[in-house]
Amino acid sequence: MDWSSLVGLALALLGIVLGQAVEGGHLSSLLQPAAFLVVVFGTLGAVLLQSRMHHVMEGVRLLRWVFVPPVDNRRAMLRRIAMWSNIARREGILQLEPQLELEQDAFARKGLRLLIDGAPPERMREICNLELDQYEARMRSAARIWEAAGGYAPTVGILGAVLGLIHVMENLSDPALLGSGIAVAFVATIYGVGLANLVFLPCFNKLKMLIQVDVSQREMVVEALAAIANYEHPRQLEERLQGYLQ
Repeated sequence: MDWSSLVGLALALLGIVLGQAVEGGHLSSLLQPAAFLVVVFGTLGAVLLQSRMHHVMEGVRLLRWVFVPPVDNRRAMLRRIAMWSNIARREGILQLEPQLELEQDAFARKGLRLLIDGAPPERMREICNLELDQYEARMRSAARIWEAAGGYAPTVGILGAVLGLIHVMENLSDPALLGSGIAVAFVATIYGVGLANLVFLPCFNKLKMLIQVDVSQREMVVEALAAIANYEHPRQLEERLQGYLQ
């Protein structure tokens, strides 16, 4: 569990609630179903119009990474790579076959299979990098739905504000209805700007960072397996791969 994400979201919401209370306002004035519907459904519609459905679904699934991020296994992977390199140098590449059965990471297992099968280093890089590029593109496209939502939400909030003001203008002769219309107008703007800057954009930036860590681990695997195929000294390889841990 990433407690910083939970604490950050809680502080952001608490700041709005406390600010409203300090100004003498009531929490109920921030709860406007009409404004919520306009902002949330309007933003969702714009994102769906821009993106493919499978990207949207993948982006929603990725959201759990913000609060339960994947484990950073780069150090553990580096230790396994060092072991593979030593086995290959001392006993030969074919002796890595038992390690293939033990490896849990699907990408690393595929690379090991290519190495054991005797694929040339450049051919191995080509195959693995092609899969890695496709994976990275898919993950980044999924994460960008939150960036898109952060871009559309403030504008949809302004649209909600305009709708609220139209409602006010239509009921100028009935003062009892003016308050609710003005409330919807301003609260819609709060929803749009607040969701964009306190939820959608921070989630996108967090996902972008986590995806980069995941991709970095896979790049490290590609670089290592190609080096093992070239019989690079294990110590030199380990020192070179330390750069991926920065």
